[in-house]
Amino acid sequence: MFNDQDSAFSRRKALQAAGTGFGYLALAGMLGLQNKPARAESVTAPLAPKPQQLPAKAKRIIFLFMEGAMSPVDTFEYKAKLQDNDGKPGPGGGKLVASKFKFDQHGQSGTYVSELYPNVAKHVDKLCFIRGLHTDTPAHPQAVIQLHTGARVASLTRPSMGSWLLYGLGTENQDLPGYITINPSPNFGGAVNYGSAFLPAHFQGTRINDSGFLPNLKPQVLSPLQRKQIDLVQDMNRDLRAVPGAPSELDGVIESYELAFRMQGQVPDLLDISKEPQSVLDAYGVKPGPAGSFARQCILARRLSEAGVRFVQIRQGGWDHHNNLHKGLIANSAATDQPTAALLADLEQRGLLEDTLVLFGSEFGRLPTAQGVDGRDHNITGYPMWMAGAGVKKGFSYGATDEYGTHAVEGRMHTMDLHATLLALMGLDHEALTYRYAGRDFRLTDVAGNVVREIMA
Repeated sequence: MFNDQDSAFSRRKALQAAGTGFGYLALAGMLGLQNKPARAESVTAPLAPKPQQLPAKAKRIIFLFMEGAMSPVDTFEYKAKLQDNDGKPGPGGGKLVASKFKFDQHGQSGTYVSELYPNVAKHVDKLCFIRGLHTDTPAHPQAVIQLHTGARVASLTRPSMGSWLLYGLGTENQDLPGYITINPSPNFGGAVNYGSAFLPAHFQGTRINDSGFLPNLKPQVLSPLQRKQIDLVQDMNRDLRAVPGAPSELDGVIESYELAFRMQGQVPDLLDISKEPQSVLDAYGVKPGPAGSFARQCILARRLSEAGVRFVQIRQGGWDHHNNLHKGLIANSAATDQPTAALLADLEQRGLLEDTLVLFGSEFGRLPTAQGVDGRDHNITGYPMWMAGAGVKKGFSYGATDEYGTHAVEGRMHTMDLHATLLALMGLDHEALTYRYAGRDFRLTDVAGNVVREIMA
C-alpha cells in the first residue's frame, strides 16, 4: 500500500510543489468543493447548492461576534430601575451599579440605545432584538463553544453552526470556501468553533485574518506540469480511497486541490479592500493597524457575502470586563459602532440585506451589580442579541429581562432555541438536519431547540 511518509514523491510533496504551495494549504485547512473533476470522471459535489427544506428568505449569515460578553445594561438594555437604585443592594446580592452612559430612544420603534452606539442607533428600525436569551455555563470556553457548536460540554466536539449550514445548503460560489471565519480567537475553544468535527472535512470553516488571506499570493496560470501534478495526486488519492479503512477525509482532500488553484484567481482581488472607493473605507472607519481591524473585517464580510460565501463570522475580542469596565466599553464600542452601522447600510444599499441575515452578540451577558472597583461579572440567565435582514421583523423586540437585567422573564430563549431559529430562517429544519455518526443521528440542536416564529417577518 502507498505510504505517504516514505515515498520519494508523496501527496504532501506534490502539494508543496504545486502552485507555490497553495495546494498544501488546502490540505491543511481549506477542504472545499470541486466544481469539475481533475480528470473526466464524475465526482459527487458535496457542496453543490441544495434546496432549502423550508420556505425562507435568508441565503447567508454574517455573525458579528463580540467575544468576552459585552455588558447589556451599558449598551442595548436600558433599565430605569437600575439607574434609580445605583449603589443599593441587588435582589440577588451585591451592589447595583447604574450605567454611566446615557440612553436615548431612537427611530420610530423608540428603541433605547446607549451613547456608546450612536451610529448603530440610527438603524434600530432595521433591528430585531432577542432580549430573553440564556445559556448553561458562565465559563467562557464552554459558553463560546456552545454558541458556535451547540455542545453543552466542551469536551464533546461537535460541528460548528457554519458547518451545519454548509452541510444543509451547500455553497453559492464553487470557487470560494462556503464558510469563512475572520480573526477567530485562539482561545475559548479555538478551531473547535469553526471546525466540522465528524462532518466531512470539506464543511469546516476557512480561517483568514483582517488583512486578507495570504497577502503575498499572486494569481497564477496553471502550468502543464502543475496540471500533471494535480492529476497524479488525484489518482493517488482515489486509489487510496478504494482501500478498506481509508480515512473519510480523503473525499475533501481530493476536492480541495482544484479549489485551491481556482482560488488563486479570485481570492487576492476579493480580499484586497484597497480596491474599495475611499468613500466606502471612510464610511466604515477604516484605520491602519489594530484600531481598524473590525472595520476591515466588516468590509471583508460584505465582499465575501456578495461573492456567495454562505457563512461569514467576524470577531471583536476584549469584552471580558471584570475590571476597567468603562474605559473598556468606550474603546470596544468605538471600534465596532461605526463599522457595524456601515455594514448594515452597505448591505441595504446593495440589496444584500434582503437575503442576508446579520447576527450581533456575545456568548452571554454581564450582571447589573458591581465586581471590584470597576467591573461586572458574567450573567448567563438573561441577555440580548440582535438580528437584522432577511426573514426577521424590523424595529422589533422579543422577550425581556427583569427590571435590573438579570434574568430572562419573557420570551425565554436558550442557545439551542437560537440555533433552531437561525436554521429555520435559512430554510432548514433543525430536527431533520441530521448526520449519522457513531451509531446515531446527530444535529446542531441535539435533542432540544424550539423555533421562535414570533420574530419572523
